[in-house]
Amino acid sequence: MATSTLLGIGAPKTSSGPNLAITGLASGLDWATIVTELANAERAPETQWKASQTTIATEQSAYATISTELSTLQLDAENLMDPSFFGSVTASSSNSAVASASASSGTPVGAYAFDISQLATASQLTGATGVSQVLDPSGDPANVTIGSAGFSSPVTAGTFTVDGAPVTIATTDSLQDVFNAIAAATANKVTASYSATTDKISLTSSDGSAITLGSATDTSNFLKIAQLYSDNGGKTQNTGIVTSTAALGHVNTTALMSSADLKTPITGDSSGSGSFIINGVTFGYNPTMDTIQDILNNINESAAGVSASYNSVNNQFVLTNDNTGDQGISMKDVTGNFLAATGLSGGAMKLGDNLQYTLNGGTQTIISQSNTIDSTSSGILGLSVTATSPGTTTVNVASDTTTISNQIQQFVTDYNTLQTYMTSQQAVVSAADGTVEPGTLTGDAPTTDIINNLRSAMDAVVDPSGSTSAVTSLADLGFQSNGQNDSLTLTDSSALTTMLTSHLSDVESLFTNSSGGLATSVNSYIVSVTGTNGILPNRTADLTAQNTDLTNQISNLESKINSDTDNWNSEFQAMETAEAQTNQELTYLSQSVSSGSL
Repeated sequence: MATSTLLGIGAPKTSSGPNLAITGLASGLDWATIVTELANAERAPETQWKASQTTIATEQSAYATISTELSTLQLDAENLMDPSFFGSVTASSSNSAVASASASSGTPVGAYAFDISQLATASQLTGATGVSQVLDPSGDPANVTIGSAGFSSPVTAGTFTVDGAPVTIATTDSLQDVFNAIAAATANKVTASYSATTDKISLTSSDGSAITLGSATDTSNFLKIAQLYSDNGGKTQNTGIVTSTAALGHVNTTALMSSADLKTPITGDSSGSGSFIINGVTFGYNPTMDTIQDILNNINESAAGVSASYNSVNNQFVLTNDNTGDQGISMKDVTGNFLAATGLSGGAMKLGDNLQYTLNGGTQTIISQSNTIDSTSSGILGLSVTATSPGTTTVNVASDTTTISNQIQQFVTDYNTLQTYMTSQQAVVSAADGTVEPGTLTGDAPTTDIINNLRSAMDAVVDPSGSTSAVTSLADLGFQSNGQNDSLTLTDSSALTTMLTSHLSDVESLFTNSSGGLATSVNSYIVSVTGTNGILPNRTADLTAQNTDLTNQISNLESKINSDTDNWNSEFQAMETAEAQTNQELTYLSQSVSSGSL
């Protein structure tokens, strides 16, 4: 029994003990730190790999910038290669009060004299007058409530002045109440009456003296709405009688057609619906559901090519062609009587005028239905002249050398921007301590190729066999190298202006000639560099592959480190377990010796 105890066989056991995953609990050894240091040592290659990824990312960013700058330069080249670009022209009118002008590429350069004798106007159909119902067919002014009567506008409450006397009215008054108030205010000197036949109000002075109407202090608009004026709408004072200058009843376009105060009610078919046609477009309506304004809006928003409106002053409907010129307006009622009831079908047509002019002193009158003269009328390709009043003007069409000059300079500027950036990425930087730091793309072959090939393209001499061109290089346009880098500078702007003015076709050939034109060559080279198999996408793909490979290496190493760490932790925990068991046995033996049980 003593022997078995000594060997630890009989050592006491406990159901729960110390957490042996805690480093050094039994051994006193900080093995967790050891595991961490072992993992870090194994992770050492990752530092270089991650540094390589940072370098790759910097190179990729540089290549992205180069690609963007190449795209900008290519767009410049494409603009210069546009077949219409060097044909760009400007147009100006010598008399802007008569006409303005514009021209498109291809318009022949020259001066064109226009003598405009007549502007174009739109045809207009004016509906018949008197289409509205009178204020009261019975002729009894007591039946007319002024606040809701069929005047052109609502009457407002307040006061108005007759012969110096203020007359106060309310919107709930009848027209007879107003007449009575006029008589009372003027002590019966001025009396009023209404005629259903003429649909007008008359004021009469009992002594035949002139009637003075209105004052600056009036607050009601009754006199204006009733169209009553001291001079009867003329230039002289009245002689004791003032009558409304026009019939007072008007159409209520915002009420349902059945309540629109038309003399002839609008009708439809047996079901109540109606329709009519204007310029081939059909419009439907229902008198019990639609207002006249609804239908006017429908006409204006349609493809009928006319504008429809109601003139409340003249009490008539009007159709006006959207386009100018002597074009008519066709219409007919199909079902119902909308056009007849509104007076449109019985109206008068005034055909519009055509624009009339002569060109370059010719005797033949030329016609345009529009006030904008285009090549169809004048025969001048691409020229557009908009007439605003009769008169004479000379339109000068000239090459747009400003736009062309700006585009050429932009082409060179964007070339310089690209070259400057690439050069900066290859530059070696010297530190104060005498060390040097290479640039992101120092020694990079693709970048060097792009720098050299673009410079060669821009330096090229374009002189087709047998050519007598006055412009064979950018130097002829005043551009020179500064002798320090691959950029170009416009040192003689007058040379550029002179060549564009005197040798435009030669300048065009310099950029667009199929055998070596600067824009043509630069564009072709950029396409080859950035295309599917170009050096830029290939280099970018190579960098991406390198980065992916490094990412995989890091991931694989991390997986191995995680596995090794687990193994190391397990081994140290096993060591702790053994150490704890040994410590327990030693403690038991020590206690047994001390107690004399052995």
